[in-house]
Order: sequence, then structure tokens, then C-alpha cells
Amino acid sequence: MNMRRTAAVARKEWKETVRDRLFLLMAFLLPGLWMVVFGYGLVLDVEHVPFAVLDRDQSSSSRDYLYRFIKSRYFDYRGSVREEREIDRLLGDTSIRMAIVVPERFEERLLAGRSVTVQTLLDGTFPLHADTAKGYVIAVNNSFTQELLTDFLTRTRGLVPGEAHRLTEPVSLETRYLYNEEVRSTWSMVPALIMFTLMVASPLLTALGVVREKETGSIYNIYSSTASKAEFLVGKLAPYFVISTINVAVLWMIAVWLFQVPFKGNIAVFFAASMLFVLCSIGIGLVISLLVRTQMAALIITIIIAMVPTLLFSGLLVPVSSLSPGAQVQAHLFPMMYYTAVVRGSFLKGLGLESMWTDVLALACFAVVLWLVAYGLFTKRPKA
Repeated sequence: MNMRRTAAVARKEWKETVRDRLFLLMAFLLPGLWMVVFGYGLVLDVEHVPFAVLDRDQSSSSRDYLYRFIKSRYFDYRGSVREEREIDRLLGDTSIRMAIVVPERFEERLLAGRSVTVQTLLDGTFPLHADTAKGYVIAVNNSFTQELLTDFLTRTRGLVPGEAHRLTEPVSLETRYLYNEEVRSTWSMVPALIMFTLMVASPLLTALGVVREKETGSIYNIYSSTASKAEFLVGKLAPYFVISTINVAVLWMIAVWLFQVPFKGNIAVFFAASMLFVLCSIGIGLVISLLVRTQMAALIITIIIAMVPTLLFSGLLVPVSSLSPGAQVQAHLFPMMYYTAVVRGSFLKGLGLESMWTDVLALACFAVVLWLVAYGLFTKRPKA
């Protein structure tokens, strides 16, 4: 492969990219814009759940019970209602997501040592959201119940509060969250969005750049030139590789500086794996560009091929281990899953090459296979 001819092709492609202001703007602005939009939009934390209250007891105990929900950062108090029909209306028009109904004689039954049932109505339109809110309700209710039992034992048996508390909870559960101590969905989603952004932007730029040669007819200059297939492909795609490399650095800075996601891993390993993933994504775009003739077809096919597997099988939204056996097999057929493991392992877990070498090796294999396929598909003989 002659490096001078390769460099000449690369310079030509770079000049065409710079000349097209819209294409250049899309190349550098679009990835960062996607990162910011999806980073703020894909927040899965369940907080400030709007709720209303129907307190039929109106006692100090019922107010104390409800105040625990009101003061919690997980709930957003929207006022009280007087009858259940109002609850149906508020839940129906999504003014609230939850309602708590405290029955009559709430305080009387508690003081008498009898159990009492409090009704909680949750909007099940979003099951994951509702299930998380249910967990919050159970936690608040258990805390209130435990305090009542502790106070009862303290008054009736003369125990100190600490001993009474141990009797009410003979088996205590201590939960510690590793890697994402604050359990913030942003810390999990933003690193994966680097994968999503590169997977959409890099093949899109590549596919449009190569197909543009076909539409303008300048591809015939390559057909008639002395440049070999390898020289054309490497020179043609070198500018897009450089652009994608710059975008990796920009996306990393957005994640660390704007979204405050901690980076605990090895920066060299992360960027090396990112370069391999860029080669994979560019290879996908190259294969698509060799199979279509128009930029519109390249745009549609690239978006479908890039986005559907990325959303379903990469682990971006749902862990791969939670997918069905068939879906897990499909997930292993795409490079996105491996790079998602690398970015999350680098950002949150501080993993090095010794822990992620299988994922890095898989990315290298995908890159080699995709480029070999593209080399086999490209021919300097124009199709009739």
C-alpha cells in the first residue's frame, strides 16, 4: 500500500468534508448535542412522585404518618381530597401518581394495639416507576411501624429505646451500593450514551461520505486512478476516524465535567477500546455505503441498523443478563454490548485491561471482520 496515494485520498476527503459546512457541523456538533439531550432526558431516577391524601381519621397519628411521606424527597405532596371520586379524577388526568387513603379510627386502633390497613393507590401506567414507588411506600410504612413497636415496648416493658429497637428488628439488613454509591441513573446512563452516540454518528458520517461520491459521480475518478482498494478505503475513512476520535474525547469531557460522572479507570485502556469501537462503527457504515446508491437510503438503513440493536441488545436500558436467552445470543453478535461493558467498567468500577480484555478482544475481532467484509465488497469495476 502506497502511503502517498493513501494520504492524497485522505486530503481530498478532508477538503470535501470541510467544504460542506452542514456536513462538518453535523460531524462535530451532532454527537455532543445528542449526548447532552439524551443525558438529561434519559433519567430513570424515581423521585418527587406527586401524591394526594384522603385522611378520614384526622388525628395526630394519621398526620404523623402522612408527614413522613410529605417530607421525603421521593414524594411531592399535592394536597388533600375529601372523597375517593377526586382521587380517581386526579389519577386519571395524571395530576398525581399516587394516593394514600388513611381509614377512620386509625389512631384509636393503634393505641388499642390493633392492626390497621392503609390503602395506597399507584398509577400503574409505567410499571417500573410504579414498582419503585411501591418500594418507597413500603420502606416508609415499615419505618413508622417499627417506631410504633419501639415506643410500645419502651412504655410497657420499661426498656431503653435502643434495646426495644433491637427487639423489633432481630434481623437487620444493611445494604451497601458499590460503584454507584448514590444510586444515580445518570452515572449509569451517561457512560453508555458515549457508546450510543458513537454508534449512531460514526457509521452515519461514513456512509454518507462514501455514498456522496457515488451520487456526485466523483467515485469514477477513483475507479480510473492508480489507487488500490486498500489505499482508497484507508484514505477515504481516515478523516472520519480522526473526527470520531475527537468526538470520543469531547464525549468523555461532557460526561466527566458536565454530568459529573466519576472516571475511575485507566484512561489509556478506555481510549484504546474506544478506537477499536470507532473502527467497528466506521466499518458498519462502510459496509452499508457499499450496498446502497443514495444518501437517503444510506441514512435510513444506517439509523435502523445502528439504533435498533443499540437500544435493545447493548445493555443501555436493560442489562443483557435480564434479556431472554435468545436475546442474549443476539446481543453477543453486536459490538455495542462489549463496548458498553468497557465504558461502564472504566467509569464506575475502575476496571483495567486485565478485567476487560475479553471485551477489548471482541471489539478488535469485530473491527477486523467488518473491514475484511468491506474490502471484499468494494470493487473498482463500476456496476452497470
